Amino acid sequence: MKSETAADPACTAPLPGSALGGPVSHAVSRVARLHRMAAGKLLKGAGLYPGQEFVMMHLWDAGPVRQSELIKAVELDPSTVTKMLQRLEQAGHVRRCPDPADRRAVLIEATADSCALHSAVAEAWTNLEEHTLHGLGPDERTELVRLLAKVEENLCVQAGDCPDRTDGAAAEESAARTEGAAEQSPAAQPGPGAQPESTSSARSTSAAEL
Repeated sequence: MKSETAADPACTAPLPGSALGGPVSHAVSRVARLHRMAAGKLLKGAGLYPGQEFVMMHLWDAGPVRQSELIKAVELDPSTVTKMLQRLEQAGHVRRCPDPADRRAVLIEATADSCALHSAVAEAWTNLEEHTLHGLGPDERTELVRLLAKVEENLCVQAGDCPDRTDGAAAEESAARTEGAAEQSPAAQPGPGAQPESTSSARSTSAAEL
């Protein structure tokens, strides 16, 4: 029996006949699925599901916020965020506290015990980045961010759910961050075999992991 290799159909499936008119869209869907799977493996070590790290990232950076603000910030379905918060609260990573500005409202904040999780998420995110972009140089990474920002702009217009800020500014800022990170990363990129055994992901696809 022939063994499967990286070039076998199991890894590089041919384009389905019904998708011949959308080869890029088909590629994006495959990449998003694999990226979500890789993120799931890495985040599992931190006790998180893909998507939960976005909630924690916002709470760490923004401090206490109302749940409605959190939902808007992470761009996920309200029921999904509610379920995420329940799990995170049970794990001791977040807590609810009264809003001093409105006694009827409740704020959500990261707990002091979540500091260890912060380090784990940062490490997982770094490993995922290098695993995903292995073999791409600084210029290629910057260009990839620029192109993905244009694709995101097209899709958010189609969905009627564009962020308030201009996409051009967001693209420039994202590209600048990527270029700066690339300059700080080691010149020699480790091979895939050197990556951790377990390797986030598009936010819209993360809900499937809950």
